[in-house]
Amino acid sequence: MNEQTPLRTGGRAARRAARAAPLADHLRPIRAGMEGGRYNPLSEAEVQRIHVAALDALETIGLADAPPSGVAYLTAAGALQGEDGRIRFPRALVEDTLARANRSLTLHGRDPAHDLELSGARVHYGTAGAAVNLVEIDGETYRECGVQDLHDAARIADTLDNIHFLQRPMVCRDIPDTMEMEYNSIYACVSGTTKHVGASFSEPECVAPAIEMLHMIAGGEDKWRERPFVSNSNCFVVPPMKFAPESCLVMEESIKHGMPVLLLSAGMAGATAPSTIAGAIVQATAECLAGLVYVNAVKPGAPAIFGTWPFGLDLRTGAMSIGSGEQALLTAGCGQMHRFYDLPGGSAGGASDSKLPNMQAGWEQMCSNLTAGLSGVNMVYEAAGMHASLLGFCHESLILADDVIGQALRCVRGIEVTDETLALDQIADVCMNGPGHYLGTEQTLSRMQSDMVYPTFGDRTSPKEWVELGKPDLLARATARKEEILASRPAAALDPGLDAAIRAQFNIHLPAR
Repeated sequence: MNEQTPLRTGGRAARRAARAAPLADHLRPIRAGMEGGRYNPLSEAEVQRIHVAALDALETIGLADAPPSGVAYLTAAGALQGEDGRIRFPRALVEDTLARANRSLTLHGRDPAHDLELSGARVHYGTAGAAVNLVEIDGETYRECGVQDLHDAARIADTLDNIHFLQRPMVCRDIPDTMEMEYNSIYACVSGTTKHVGASFSEPECVAPAIEMLHMIAGGEDKWRERPFVSNSNCFVVPPMKFAPESCLVMEESIKHGMPVLLLSAGMAGATAPSTIAGAIVQATAECLAGLVYVNAVKPGAPAIFGTWPFGLDLRTGAMSIGSGEQALLTAGCGQMHRFYDLPGGSAGGASDSKLPNMQAGWEQMCSNLTAGLSGVNMVYEAAGMHASLLGFCHESLILADDVIGQALRCVRGIEVTDETLALDQIADVCMNGPGHYLGTEQTLSRMQSDMVYPTFGDRTSPKEWVELGKPDLLARATARKEEILASRPAAALDPGLDAAIRAQFNIHLPAR
């Protein structure tokens, strides 16, 4: 018996090592772009009522504060400017725009392996936000974040299978000049990951320098326009029902340069949007429909993402409640509206009100990530690393979110019902001819990798094994993994000659490696 024990241990270790090895893409149980859409918090009649209410709001209330160029584009397309200055949208104009709008678009990565196909209910998870603080779990402190922190987030995201894109999750507080801050943010992200990157611009003048740098990275303007790997996250409205003039001008510039646009409406339910879930969805839908008309008035067919992002509010205190069940329903309801319009859509999910990656963060991150995926949101933004109601970003939480999203994606994949998965022949064989259990059967072994999602950091050991392993701590393991990633050269690092050319032309704040 003693002689056999090492053999069994070695065999078990070998099997565990095999299971831990990366699977070929076609064998993976989860992947980017899995089809959601089975969760429908709204009935068909309720979806229609929200649609009609949004059209009514656009036709009778309209939006204020369009910039002069926006007024020209919109009125030329058929919108009406009233004596009160508000732009109103006849129902036929909105319906015609919907009929002509893109039903799908590709968000490119620098590496084509990371291209994201946005259509139907295909689900992708990634980061987003504008956190001003980095959460440091060692000491449980918050500090202002800088360009190095943003670059590190990009490098970490580049290694995580279930983080499909990187929209800038934090602001570089160490770069006071706005233009420099914004092109440095893009540089920090693009030099850290080959996945698609989302970026923001505060002023229209900031777009051209960033585009010039992106042309250099792409290998020329023609290559950039063929595969734009950075999109513009654009808060084109200031809810309720007002355009944001500077952001609208940014949007116009981005469209002209071939950059995809995320039309982002981020009202706060109970403050800048109605307190009811249905009302907040109506307003966000109306605002994004107005944005869709605007984009297509600037350039018919320009790539745009229908970004309904209403957020929850704790009405007792006025604090954001982004980790709440109400937030999960807001996001899922928006996802259902995206599918109703058959438009590429995005919404917020996976952020937490908790200040640290703890139990509260876990339930909050899973709640809205899961409902977003099940409802078929194409782009789930803020799905990883975001804390303190969007005020703090945490690298360790980003790493752990890969497990959270992995389990959510397994739920999105759902239950396959076929002759094989019904397993009647297995049941008969095991019960009447076999050992009375399914452990080790050919069918079990053949599907253990293709059907099951195994967490990287989640602990499934027994209490005895856990003690024998030294009581491994989740956050300590995440920190160790972070340090391992950041100790190596970034896989997405730019060619040294290209990097030198960029640094000669732009004031890049990130130290050269």
